[in-house]
This record gives sequence, C-alpha cells and structure tokens, in this order.
Amino acid sequence: MSLLDRILTDPEVVHGRPAVRGTRMRVSDVLSLLASGADEAEILADYPYITAEDIKACVAYAAAPPTTLL
Repeated sequence: MSLLDRILTDPEVVHGRPAVRGTRMRVSDVLSLLASGADEAEILADYPYITAEDIKACVAYAAAPPTTLL
C-alpha cells in the first residue's frame, strides 16, 4: 500500500474531508498537531488508532500536487 492509499475522501466520513483510512482522524488535524509542535510520539500516544505510517501519509497527502490526488 502506498502512503496516499492510507488517506480516504468519502462524503460519509467527516463530511468528505480527507481522513486516515478506517478512522475519523482528518489529515488537517494531524497537520495542525505537527504544526503546533507535537512530535510523532505525542500524536501516537494521544491517538492510538493511527500509526506512524498514517502520519507520514498525511504529510505526503499535503505535499502531493493536486493532480496526483484526482
């Protein structure tokens, strides 16, 4: 599975916002945590239902050119 396969956009999950597959954790939430200074270990401790690979996938999703995501 590629990193971007870990991100789901589904109108039935968090109103169609990009989220970590199998959770309701939005990509924007993970990015906000990272931007506010939380490190990977803190995020994983606070949100045990996501993985280190999921965090990497969120960063990859944010960095991907829009045409890659269509």
